[in-house]
Amino acid sequence: METTSSSRVGTQPADAATATPGAQAAPQTAPPHTAPQEHPQLPREAAAAPVPAARRAVEGYLRADFPWYGLDGAFTGARWLMQVGTGADGSVEHGSTGHGDEPSARGEIATGEKERFAVVVTVASNPLRRSGDGTGVLEATSVSSAAWLAGSGLLAYSWPVQMDHTLRDDWLDQQTEAAWELADTLDGEDWSTLSLPVDGEPTVFHYRESEFGWVLAGSTRGGVHLGAYGRGMSAYGIGFSVIGDFAAYE
Repeated sequence: METTSSSRVGTQPADAATATPGAQAAPQTAPPHTAPQEHPQLPREAAAAPVPAARRAVEGYLRADFPWYGLDGAFTGARWLMQVGTGADGSVEHGSTGHGDEPSARGEIATGEKERFAVVVTVASNPLRRSGDGTGVLEATSVSSAAWLAGSGLLAYSWPVQMDHTLRDDWLDQQTEAAWELADTLDGEDWSTLSLPVDGEPTVFHYRESEFGWVLAGSTRGGVHLGAYGRGMSAYGIGFSVIGDFAAYE
């Protein structure tokens, strides 16, 4: 996957019901990965926490034309909806479902309070995505897209204990840029591999751990890319399956 910000799929802002992926976000300027080419920045909201529970709705998930994934039946804890991201034409392109404790932005990293959660990110396998102005196309979604969404999602719930809140925006800018670079080099030394069940079938994922938690990404036979991130729950013991009924998440 070429290293270009236009291929990124943005996550969801805290103050909107849906987010427009990648180049469709509000234009800002960010340091490019490669010179002299100029790249539109992912919005800062890409690493923002999801909308509050009261504003979450299942309707957006039901509009998708691809299957959604969550943790399989071996997980017996709480399940909750996050939100979906849409393309320029309004079609649903990706979204996330949460499992365990609903994390806070200033959670265990800063306060020491133990939060146990895992978030599953489903990304539609989309070979053609229109740009925000409708005049061009963006790169196809890929495993790197899922890795980027998972990595930036984890950062939304990470706040180093020694950091003043006034510095967090700058920190997030730096860390989300680093998360993209890591997502674009899944075969690099920063990643290992982990086999986990998807609909009962062993599936290989790219996997990495950090002080903030863990991130993984892979693809399913059902034609979607999966990302996941978590903290306090071991990634080694989880499995994924298609969500047949959203009742458990409402």
